[in-house]
Amino acid sequence: MGLMTLLLVDEIRAQGFPGTNLPGRPGGGGFGGQSGGRPGGGGSSSGRAGIDDSTKVIYGPKTTRYFLESDVLNNRKTLYTTDTLLDGVHLYNFVQRNGNLYQDLGNLGTALRPTFYQAPTQIGAQTGYSVFAPYAYQTNGVKYYDTKSPFTRVYFVLGGRNQNVLNFDFSQNVNPRFNVGFNAQRVTSRKQYGIPDRQGNSSTALFLVQSWAFVGHMNYRTKNEKYTLLAHFNHLNHEQPEQGGVLPNLRSDGTLDRFFYQGSPRLFDAVGKERSNRWHIYQQFKAVEGFQLFHRLDYLRQINSFDDFTIRTDSVLTRSFPRLNRAQFADATRRVELDSLATFQDNQYRLLENQFGLKGDFKGFNYRTYLRNRVYGQQGTYNRIATRADSALFGNYTNPRLRQETMLGLWLGYYFPDSLTRLTAEGEYLLGRDLRLEGQLETRFATVGYRSVFASPTLLQQRFESNHYSWSNSFGLRGTQHAYGVLNLRYKNVRITPGLDYFLLNNYIYFDEDARPQQLSSAFSMVRVGLGASAGAKRWKAQTQAYYTVISRSDIMRVPTLFVNARGTYDFIFKKVLFIQTGVELHYKSAYFADAYMPLTQQFHLQNRQRVEGYVIADVFANFRINRTRLFVKMAHVNEGVFAPGYYVTPDYLAMRRSFAFGVDWYLFD
Repeated sequence: MGLMTLLLVDEIRAQGFPGTNLPGRPGGGGFGGQSGGRPGGGGSSSGRAGIDDSTKVIYGPKTTRYFLESDVLNNRKTLYTTDTLLDGVHLYNFVQRNGNLYQDLGNLGTALRPTFYQAPTQIGAQTGYSVFAPYAYQTNGVKYYDTKSPFTRVYFVLGGRNQNVLNFDFSQNVNPRFNVGFNAQRVTSRKQYGIPDRQGNSSTALFLVQSWAFVGHMNYRTKNEKYTLLAHFNHLNHEQPEQGGVLPNLRSDGTLDRFFYQGSPRLFDAVGKERSNRWHIYQQFKAVEGFQLFHRLDYLRQINSFDDFTIRTDSVLTRSFPRLNRAQFADATRRVELDSLATFQDNQYRLLENQFGLKGDFKGFNYRTYLRNRVYGQQGTYNRIATRADSALFGNYTNPRLRQETMLGLWLGYYFPDSLTRLTAEGEYLLGRDLRLEGQLETRFATVGYRSVFASPTLLQQRFESNHYSWSNSFGLRGTQHAYGVLNLRYKNVRITPGLDYFLLNNYIYFDEDARPQQLSSAFSMVRVGLGASAGAKRWKAQTQAYYTVISRSDIMRVPTLFVNARGTYDFIFKKVLFIQTGVELHYKSAYFADAYMPLTQQFHLQNRQRVEGYVIADVFANFRINRTRLFVKMAHVNEGVFAPGYYVTPDYLAMRRSFAFGVDWYLFD
């Protein structure tokens, strides 16, 4: 996305949940992320009562701090305090939590893709399965705590129309240099349409999404601080029954009602899943002043699957609506190559990665050089006939033989004496193939940078076989040139951040209207102009961010020409103890042919039959804080039916209707 991230992102990221891995300063950025001290700094860890003999509270946000692995890696001795501000507490929906910069399938927990193009952040072999990744805890965002008392956090949301989120975090120092903790998240949502039980009886068949995410983490350092160890286990189990969108209602006059929430889904008994386990270790040893050895170890096992037991039923439904072109159905039933009754699809990926390097700092200069070795294997399995009882009836489309990649990397940084200006440069080379180069200058008034990436096509783009599709491609490297800049202008209580992103893409790979991967041989460009602004007067505050985007090949890449976020809030105190923030949020994307979703491959692909968005959505909310407990109430899509009966966020997938949500964010520091 470049650095033209929404002004809202700072406060969104302060919540620190899965999916909040946007660029920016951790811990709430300029909205409350305080720094100071030494990573993993010492202190009492008794964990007993949180008051002293005079009943004064001594444990709180300032005694419960955390740091990130990137801080240790880059020798930034920074600790961030936990966030207790009101801003952004009501943003429980993952799309809104990420500044509306993602496109989903209209309901909480459904498949996600970035609204705008994102340059590859990793080179080398990648799976290509990523639509459920934002619901997992991000490795680079895991918080390692230093707590003077046991710390517990509970975030619970009863969202509208049975959209629910539960986060539970715990951390405690075993001794002043050793901390352990965990984070857990449960996300569930119910189907909007095609509900089997019309009486509303409780049934697992009503669930649309069920998701578990978990991280267990620890950090340790020796008494002389020469050795530091960070480790975590990261788990995701995400299940999404696939509905394929909603079938429009055929009225008696022969016209179609496309906003028919009581309609049937296009797919029945089809389920997409992702299960992943990652073990991660970071350790470093300080040999002498300005010279350190470091090591990273990752082991990842990821399984993506799709099952559809009702191919024949789906075909019958299609024929029952002859007015609709069959190509309108964004499902996996448009062709059957092997089995006409059911589809079973599994893709298993394993990765073992070791990174060894040297790093250090000297008089404002920082350096890091490393060697990274990756050993990976992928195996795809699909059914040949309608049974899973006999493994011989399954075909394999990938070679389970392990493959190896070796990369060399160098990172350089200089921190100017004013502590607000820094210059960084980084390069990484996969021997014989991929290359990534980046440079960035940050000052008080502006940030400018350039990124050049030549990345391999994903494993999915190269080869895939199933009951419905098969391909084997020899694509070239994907090239991305990205230049960006943003100004940070302030005058009293007004902040303005104009910016510009320029992309030049060559050998771009996309999924066509038939949901098959294609590579464009010619280059094309994209320019995105952004303007952010915020202003405050006494208790009032207004924030907005807008993007205007032009693409030279809009037939290949689809983004909204105009993108706008806006928020207005009013803060006041009731009875001197209850802090209240009321506000309204608006979001708008201009109408465009957004990519459709293919459940079989868990990919979004081009389509030219249905425009989506082109609609202003309004939410009203009130956030509350009593001591250190935060609460919110929210009416989402409050303007439903005012100017239109609704809108689509993805072809065939309706946006969520008007809904009421309540949530509580509860901190315990002892």
